[in-house]
Amino acid sequence: MSIDPKKLARLKKKNPKFRRHLYHRFAKFQNQDSWRKPKGIDNKMRLQLKGYPPIVKVGYRNPREIRGLHPSGLEPVVVHNVGELESLNPEKHVIYIGRTVGLRKKLQLVKMAKEKGFKIANMGGLNE
Repeated sequence: MSIDPKKLARLKKKNPKFRRHLYHRFAKFQNQDSWRKPKGIDNKMRLQLKGYPPIVKVGYRNPREIRGLHPSGLEPVVVHNVGELESLNPEKHVIYIGRTVGLRKKLQLVKMAKEKGFKIANMGGLNE
């Protein structure tokens, strides 16, 4: 199921960057995006007081029709061999090459995917 990128941008609302409590005070939390729910009895963030960062809630979830889609509006699929490419459609799917695939088979996959017109999301160092 592919969606027009303009419609995708309209439906996808900008969610806040959820940071853990006191992320600004400790250097070890600065570079992490690890969310930890605040559980302290007097924690102002848990109480959702004005001026404190937002906490993760179900209301921030994206609409069902765009949930899990690649930013291009295509459905992401992990591929491990050439046979898995046969059942996919380049207009609907974007390809991720599996992490356990070796270099020789990865090169075959890239070649076949480009012939069929697929977009490959994780090209990494494979610039052909």
